[in-house]
Amino acid sequence: MLMETLDTSHRAAETVTRRSPQMAIAGIAIADVSGTDAIARVEAALAARRLMRLGFVNAHCVNVARRNAAYRAAIADFLLLPDGIGVDIGAKLLHGRAFAENLNGTDFIPQLVMALSRPAKIALLGAAPGIAERAAENFARVVPQHEVFAVSDGYFGTAGRAAVLDRLEALRPDMVLVAMGVPAQEIFIADHLDERHGTVFVAVGALLDFLAGNVPRAPRLARKLRAEWIWRLALEPKRLFRRYVVGNPVFLRDVLLDRLRGAGRPQ
Repeated sequence: MLMETLDTSHRAAETVTRRSPQMAIAGIAIADVSGTDAIARVEAALAARRLMRLGFVNAHCVNVARRNAAYRAAIADFLLLPDGIGVDIGAKLLHGRAFAENLNGTDFIPQLVMALSRPAKIALLGAAPGIAERAAENFARVVPQHEVFAVSDGYFGTAGRAAVLDRLEALRPDMVLVAMGVPAQEIFIADHLDERHGTVFVAVGALLDFLAGNVPRAPRLARKLRAEWIWRLALEPKRLFRRYVVGNPVFLRDVLLDRLRGAGRPQ
């Protein structure tokens, strides 16, 4: 599964025309860049040891941002990449075009790590107990040039937060992949992680579950048709029903209302 992810993730849009560097949906500025350009930005931050926060925005994230002020504030300093067909539809309705490339984290992060020109220390933080460790083992086999290790699951709570931060400070990884779900992971990165704990902090959602083999990826055809959300809904209907079956129509309704109001630019 992981090698297939790496293979499909190399479908990068290499040409950059005269496009705006970002497009906004619900006041969220989402980068309109190719995967190649996004990788170059991360490489530059790592080389300069300049703090970078990286995240991904899909239709569900937009819905959360509309009602969660803490999440909106947290992602204001993130480089946000477009994830999924929902934000492409939103961009077409509000800006007349789709994003240059679908840069969902499940495909983009392996592509990014494979493309790094220098060996890096990559810390995995989050998901259920045992998942980060299995994800680190699997990922390390695919990217042996890098040091990949688990720091903690995502259930350390307030009582365990200091120990997690102390461990990150001691290890000082180049990149920290944080998998706590939206909006907890972005808020945690914004509120608690800085130059003492690493250089590039990435909110990765369910990536560790995929890397660990805990959750299977959708078949290649479903991904090609950009219908992976249907596959995920079929696997976890109880957990994801509200996100997709209720959330997707809400997203479209709100984007159409934004269009009627002319609300497309970043706030």
